[in-house]
Amino acid sequence: MLTARAELLAQIRTFFATRNVLEVDTPVLAAATASDLHIQSWKTENTWGQNNQALYLQTSPEYAMKRLLASGSGAIYQLAKAFRFEETSDRHNPEFTLLEWYQPGYSLSQLMDEVEALLHLVTQGTAPPTDIPRFSYRELFQQNLDIDPHKISNDDLEQLAKREISLVAQGLSRTDYLQLILSQIIEPAMRDNWFLYDYPEEQAALAQVKTDNAGVKVAQRFELFCSGMEIANGYYELTDPVEQRRRFESDLDKRQRTNRALVPIDENLIAALESGLPDCAGVALGVDRLLMIATGAKSISQVISFTTDLA
Repeated sequence: MLTARAELLAQIRTFFATRNVLEVDTPVLAAATASDLHIQSWKTENTWGQNNQALYLQTSPEYAMKRLLASGSGAIYQLAKAFRFEETSDRHNPEFTLLEWYQPGYSLSQLMDEVEALLHLVTQGTAPPTDIPRFSYRELFQQNLDIDPHKISNDDLEQLAKREISLVAQGLSRTDYLQLILSQIIEPAMRDNWFLYDYPEEQAALAQVKTDNAGVKVAQRFELFCSGMEIANGYYELTDPVEQRRRFESDLDKRQRTNRALVPIDENLIAALESGLPDCAGVALGVDRLLMIATGAKSISQVISFTTDLA
């Protein structure tokens, strides 16, 4: 498995070298971190600098890479160690390897093509056909549950979740219910590999929002699911610093209301957006999960040297 990992990393680097995408390296420790309500960061005990700032292990290299993009780097990628405060499971280790890349001038569809090409290379070793099916969020929910996830009322969504999942929890957000339904009902019914795109607006994270053909605002993002698990998350990247700050502040408000740890807003990222982030599409892909797919491993513990509980 160590040999398979080394070969995978070499394939990834060759893949991007042939496309003139520059490999970069950014800090693992930084003064800010992801504000997303569903992502919890590792915070160091020590403080740093004149303001005695706490430092965080990064949940992804996204913020730093966008600063490079804003400074004129062009297309870039990174193989980065990332950290998220979650329990070890068959699919997750608190420390993991993330492949993240950004393509200025790309549409979301073009980036999906490139993700598919990489997946085919590492699993088949040949030139890729474009044959991974792509479903809009609405299409997938309509096909499997005959509902429009963008228009269904919160009460009906709650009742559906309770009926189909035997859910006893109350007071969950609309996003919580949709994610539960997706992971517990729809994902197990899907086979092989598939893309999901045009997420609900409230799940935009750092993606731009557009109005779709039905007149509904949707997030310009996609996810790739392989062998029953999500392995990649892509955005048509938000470039508006005012909207980015509003979203950060909204995240912090939600964190405060749910008694989660508050984190500082990344002012360096805001400054980079103010200076001008080029229109681009970007994606983060889990390398350990990709190696699981390439080798047929059933647990992430089989494809990394040491899980956190053994480190």
